[in-house]
Amino acid sequence: MNTLLSTSFSLPGQLHKYTGKVREVFTLEDDLLVMIATDRLSAFDVVMPKGIPYKGQILNQIATQMLQATQDIVPNWLEATPDPAVSIGKRCTPFKVEMVIRGYLSGHAAREYKAGKRELCGVAMPEGMIENDRFPSPIITPATKAEEGHDEDISREEIIRQGIVAEADYVVLEKYTRALFERGSQLAAEKGLILVDTKYEFGKTADGTIVLIDEIHTPDSSRYFYAEGYEARQKAGEAQKQLSKEFVRQWLISNGFQGLEGQSVPEMSEEYIETVSNRYIELYENITGEGFVKADLSQIEARIEQNILHYLANR
Repeated sequence: MNTLLSTSFSLPGQLHKYTGKVREVFTLEDDLLVMIATDRLSAFDVVMPKGIPYKGQILNQIATQMLQATQDIVPNWLEATPDPAVSIGKRCTPFKVEMVIRGYLSGHAAREYKAGKRELCGVAMPEGMIENDRFPSPIITPATKAEEGHDEDISREEIIRQGIVAEADYVVLEKYTRALFERGSQLAAEKGLILVDTKYEFGKTADGTIVLIDEIHTPDSSRYFYAEGYEARQKAGEAQKQLSKEFVRQWLISNGFQGLEGQSVPEMSEEYIETVSNRYIELYENITGEGFVKADLSQIEARIEQNILHYLANR
């Protein structure tokens, strides 16, 4: 099956193109951004050689639905989605932190806890917890946004002390982060899921408005558990049933790759790639509660370009 690994567009009024691990972002005149979700797969901060069919569409459509479901809480950058893999909206100046919020002791927080740490990003974690236990209340553990390599933990105090974010703005980011996580948790619960942890990114528009940017509540930016059986699995000391791209990371680990120096990315067979694609479709259907409608893959790049140009011409 065809996948979109990169684009070669030259869009009307194009000023700049940024290529991230998964997305390609075009800055146009009039403070307009065009964000294309490719089918690239990133794990351990490394982009895999082969794409995953429909992955870009899945991430873009989940993010679009979640942005629309939270726009009463916080304004966001999104203006339109003229193609299943494309979002267009307002260009903002991004804050250089990711607002990570955790409702449960999982992932990075669990690894730090097992190493004996009882504080993460300046936030205390209670004694006597086991992996995947729920925190008494969600904790915000920010990370710096690295241009290359790994993001790094940072405390609220350091963010303000270093002038990365002004204190008045940071207070707003915290308020929005908690409100978004509460809404995301409610939306997940309606689908029989638990929103375990996630990250939000914010920016400021030309008129000084703080807005939500990038993707939210997708399996690439969030961790979900199935609610059914959660308590029983915790009591039995069993691993939780996850809904995230953790299965890809586990496959890579089992094949000797964790993104460390000297390690080679294992070859993904066509059969395994199809399995990953099917898992992403399962993620989409569980998170949104809707059946997934596959876009036409015969000429992906031409389809996307035509839809973008049509939207820009009629905007």
